[in-house]
Amino acid sequence: MRKILVTGGTIFVSRYVAEYFAGKGDVVYVLNRNHHPQPQGTILIEADRHQLGDVLGQYVFDTVLDVTAYTGEDVSDLLDALEYMKQNFKDYVLISSSAVYPETLPHPFAESQHTGPNKYWGTYGTNKICSEEELIKRVPDAYILRPPYLYGPMNIVYREAFVFECADQNRKFYLPKKGAMKLQFFHVRDLCRCIEAILDKHPSNHIFNVGNAESITVREWVEQCYRAAGRTAEYVEVHQDINQREYFSFYEYEYQLDVTRQGELIDATIPLEEGLKESYRWYRDHKDEVARKGYIEYIDKMLF
Repeated sequence: MRKILVTGGTIFVSRYVAEYFAGKGDVVYVLNRNHHPQPQGTILIEADRHQLGDVLGQYVFDTVLDVTAYTGEDVSDLLDALEYMKQNFKDYVLISSSAVYPETLPHPFAESQHTGPNKYWGTYGTNKICSEEELIKRVPDAYILRPPYLYGPMNIVYREAFVFECADQNRKFYLPKKGAMKLQFFHVRDLCRCIEAILDKHPSNHIFNVGNAESITVREWVEQCYRAAGRTAEYVEVHQDINQREYFSFYEYEYQLDVTRQGELIDATIPLEEGLKESYRWYRDHKDEVARKGYIEYIDKMLF
């Protein structure tokens, strides 16, 4: 039984991570400002990570799972608070992002390649780089995970939820061009399994790309989302010179991660079709929690 600190804990990845490890019997503390319902089976530390002072002084953690660090300051402020009362922790795992790789690098991106600005991800990517650099500087033996697009239950981001909504309304789906652009996904439970393996095995590598080994075309992904909702997809191809983010969930940006190292952690990932069925079941019961965007409204006004 470990004592684990999870940053956040109320939205998608951090919530799933907190409940996953609580369900494993670990003592899980979540650090957040208590603006949303708390994950089941966890202990709340109510605070802003940028104004911690000695809030963490009464705690000792085996593991810090930093799911919500988006800048170097996020990392430094948390580490300052942990060190303020000379706290010790055995492991620190940072959930970073594939956005740290420049789009100009050859694919698939490998951990050995350099990080740098990516024109599609902008400051999100460069801030993630800063969070990694701050952590490595101060905790050299910390672990960093770089996932592609995460999906699964509790995902309030309007990605698969957008397609599910279209399927539920029996709408034709408006594809960017022929839908040939490829996307790489990773189930949030597989992310948790990778974290768990790191805590159990302490591998010699400390930076891991994680994700499904196989990418999938947009058309195939939409087809599987519709099938998860019990529908068959029909398509309208959009060939106009329009920013596809006006009517679709992803940038016009195709890349792939080399996830060879992931084999040190887990030997298989959840099949996408199975994971999307699970995602749809969650979506069906939590539609009001999804952060909708105006894709359907744009389609009806500008493309229909």
